[in-house]
Amino acid sequence: MNAITVKDLTGAMNLTQPTTLYAANEHRIFWLGNTDETAFRCNTYLIVDHHEAILIDPGGKRHFAQVIRRVAQILPPEQVNGMVLCHQDPDVAASMTDWLAVNPSMRVFTTPRTQVLLPHYGRSDYWYCDVSSHPVYTMPSGARLNFIEAPFLHFPGAFVTYDAQARYLFSGDIWAALDLDWTLVVDSFEKHVPKMNLFHLDYMASNLAARGFVKRIEHLAIDAILPQHGSILGSQHVAAALDYLRQLHCGTDIIYADLENDHGG
Repeated sequence: MNAITVKDLTGAMNLTQPTTLYAANEHRIFWLGNTDETAFRCNTYLIVDHHEAILIDPGGKRHFAQVIRRVAQILPPEQVNGMVLCHQDPDVAASMTDWLAVNPSMRVFTTPRTQVLLPHYGRSDYWYCDVSSHPVYTMPSGARLNFIEAPFLHFPGAFVTYDAQARYLFSGDIWAALDLDWTLVVDSFEKHVPKMNLFHLDYMASNLAARGFVKRIEHLAIDAILPQHGSILGSQHVAAALDYLRQLHCGTDIIYADLENDHGG
């Protein structure tokens, strides 16, 4: 199979079917949706590797029917045997119980802090994989998923997933954007910055948290950044995306700006 990557995505999309974001050597990545006309668009991705299939941030209950229809266009949904939950918010994780009903043996990849909260969706009888203790997962082809923690962006137990074969970073809420004039892939990073600001200024903790996360990933070769909200960033925007986080002032930087020079005297 010839390689397909995000760079090949041009022209109008067919929103009635999954979109292939990467395909090479029996390792495939799909964008599954959703297609709602909303600024707070949620992206769910699927990694298929030989006989194994893992959902990245399966989404809320509201969109479960749409997501499972997309999966069924690729493979039988009961063959999905894992889901990565970057944190516990309902737009990321609420459909986990629906997916566990489809395949009760499905593994849930997440951090301990997230795992504390997930059973509140109504089930605790699932196979939990602690990505803090097991930060690398190897798929049947040998492709590796690297789990990298991103504390306080925006949850203490948040993390991202790096697909080392595709060189794609599934970034969760990091680099998320709110956008009614949505496209799957970012064209102009400069025009995209205000859309990211609408999310980051309120939801992300601080510049310290953002810079600390960049230190953890700046050595990676990244060909695409795939956030849970908004548009995908191609390789030509990765350097600018890292600089965006390095310079970001958000959260407590804004709320407590008047305390910056206050040392309690």
